[in-house]
Amino acid sequence: MLHSKYKWQPQAYDANASQQFAEVLSISPLLASLLITRGICTVEEANMFIKGNMDDLHDPFLLHGMKEAVPRILHAIDSEEHILVYGDYDADGVSSTSLMIHLMRHMGASFDIYIPHRSNEGYGLHNHAMDWAHQQGVSLMITVDTGISAVEQVAYANSLGIDVIITDHHEPPEVLPNAYALINPKLSVCSYPYKGLAGVGVAYKLCQALLGNPPMEWTELVAIGTIADLMPLTGENRILVRTGLASMRKSTFQGIQALLEVSGIVKETVTSTNIAFGMAPRINASGRLDHAGRAVSLLTTEDSTEALGLAHELDSLNKQRQKVVEDILQEALAQLALKIQNAGLPSVIVLAGKGWNVGVVGIVASKILERYYRPVLILGIDEETGICKGSARSIPGLDMYAALTSCKHLMDHYGGHPAAAGMSLHIEQLSEFECALNQYAKSILIPEDLIPVVVADGEWKVSDLPISVIEEIELLQPFGMDNPIPRFIIRDIELRESRTMGRDHNHLRLTMQQENSRLEAVAFGQGDLAELLTTGIPLDVIGELSINEWNGSRKLQLMLHDLAVSEPQVYDLRGVKEPDVEMNRFLQLMGPRLRGQSTQIGVLSEENTLRDVRNHLKELSLWVYDKNGGMTSANTVAEQDGKEDITTLFVLDAPQSPRQLDEMMTAYKSLRNIVLLHAMDVREKLQVPDRELFKKLYILLSRIGSKPVSERDVLSQISRQSSTSVRMLSKMMDVFEELSFIERSNGSITLVPKPPKKDLDDSLHFRELGNLAEMEQNLFYTNTMQLTNWMITLLKGAS
Repeated sequence: MLHSKYKWQPQAYDANASQQFAEVLSISPLLASLLITRGICTVEEANMFIKGNMDDLHDPFLLHGMKEAVPRILHAIDSEEHILVYGDYDADGVSSTSLMIHLMRHMGASFDIYIPHRSNEGYGLHNHAMDWAHQQGVSLMITVDTGISAVEQVAYANSLGIDVIITDHHEPPEVLPNAYALINPKLSVCSYPYKGLAGVGVAYKLCQALLGNPPMEWTELVAIGTIADLMPLTGENRILVRTGLASMRKSTFQGIQALLEVSGIVKETVTSTNIAFGMAPRINASGRLDHAGRAVSLLTTEDSTEALGLAHELDSLNKQRQKVVEDILQEALAQLALKIQNAGLPSVIVLAGKGWNVGVVGIVASKILERYYRPVLILGIDEETGICKGSARSIPGLDMYAALTSCKHLMDHYGGHPAAAGMSLHIEQLSEFECALNQYAKSILIPEDLIPVVVADGEWKVSDLPISVIEEIELLQPFGMDNPIPRFIIRDIELRESRTMGRDHNHLRLTMQQENSRLEAVAFGQGDLAELLTTGIPLDVIGELSINEWNGSRKLQLMLHDLAVSEPQVYDLRGVKEPDVEMNRFLQLMGPRLRGQSTQIGVLSEENTLRDVRNHLKELSLWVYDKNGGMTSANTVAEQDGKEDITTLFVLDAPQSPRQLDEMMTAYKSLRNIVLLHAMDVREKLQVPDRELFKKLYILLSRIGSKPVSERDVLSQISRQSSTSVRMLSKMMDVFEELSFIERSNGSITLVPKPPKKDLDDSLHFRELGNLAEMEQNLFYTNTMQLTNWMITLLKGAS
């Protein structure tokens, strides 16, 4: 049995509403159900989701502050004032800044841009930047994707005679800046219908307000920033991104063309996924390892040669970024391992290191969150100043912005969203900060919050998912936040074949069958799972469905996210050289799929074997075979918790008797996984006894005569004559003795001349020999499939 790695959460939907959608919109019931699970309640909303276009965007003047901002900007341009566009260094900020550059050029404005350096300056507005702007003669500053928390900095700009228009989408603080205009759909005073705009989306609304109908290609920048900043692809975002993607497929932007080429993306088929995993990381790499201005130059250049050169520079920076991330990740994991060893896994993981590049700590936080499923903060420490700058990533159960707000007195600056945030503080505050965050988290989080959840679009049979329906799902594009690629749960599908693929065998390919429908699945990076799956077992799987085209053939294919095995499993690792090493490797491989406590994992062996491995297995429940045919506890864990809750049993030595085997299969009442690691060096092979074999032995014995002879010599002689092991012959002698065919005395045997007539079945030794021989035949000589079937039968019979 293998638990799923994640908790699967099928989305509920109204079957009647689904049928109505299907009929009115002329779509399949499956697609109708997908619309409903995305919160679409009416046919009108469904039409908007599928067919919405730029004409359906809201009036930009519904945004609070827009009526004040537009005339001020127009006046500045007419009066030839010098304008500063102040942006942020992430992909949303880069896209927003680039969009404003195109706007300023389009309107013939006099302007400069300023983006702070992530490592040297950090997030947000800075007074020294205000001083620089003042020296440049700036009288109007427009922020994009930043500024909503810059109370002091805006006040300072005002004192220098600079009017500030803030466009932002981050969570507003309690005290707002005294700006000339504040444009943020999340302001409590803002009645704008859609609250999910990215920073670049808010900037685009400003463009709309100023121009009416901005050039359609500008939506390409909106698409990049919206997807990269993980904004919901619903409402206006969906319309803007879909329009941007359509424009990008025939883009005239030299920078976007070059970035697509370097990222290996075919321009004509670009998708939101391509942007998220191909373009966005390269744009972000500029701000993480260098300065975001390089990415802005790429997105605003009109020179194809310059664009290609800049795109290659960003690609190189991204490769450097990957190396830096891996180095910091390993240091962070080592630091976390010590914390876990000393005090267990914390509710909020806070890790800080000297020299850690603050431009990539958010990526490191995401990787550690994925591994431990806890909110994570990673901070880089500046040794000279003692300032810690970091990024946080959170799980749905903990609003990170609220968590930071609860201890804001310990930070110099912070901002962000419920799922991600940034902060800076002095190293002297770090310990108290970590403690405060964990105290807050403990008051909020419940155990269910700490189990990762995968949302699924219902449970289906393979027969419900023909290729025509999967093709129809493309109407839901573009996919992203709040509109994920549909995931389907398919239960009770038989595994026909599992194998690894790829140069390093680190990917998995499965072939499965459900009734008359066959389904292939691939799982990247999960090649190790092949060791945990047995052909013929029923699987529950969850993943994304696509159509695999190869040599003119089109087949349904599942991109596997997770799986579960509800049936008991037997793992054949017989004959490994170092059973304790292999056991630890296997435990690591199973990982969270075992669920439960380490005390639910048992180890069974002979006393001598356990003596060699005991120190490596302290947390597990240890058991040894006893002389009476049962099992005895061998450590405190086993004594305290007993056998009944053990779900996984590692067998280091095979049972010596059918009684021990029966005890093993019945005493561990919750047993669902058996891992066999016993040696294969059987003393001497036993045969399943039959009457012909005993008849043959009796004939050979009769040739010896009726005088006492050495049993040892006789058995050795007969073994050579009959190709039967001495051990087998000795046990057959036990049967003869019980039936009074022979007499034993002081190592000698004597054939009884006229023995009583008795049937072999009357002998207890005969029956025990048969059971023992069958047990050893299965434990030592059968192949994996035969062994598995036999043990599963025993296990099911025991339960």
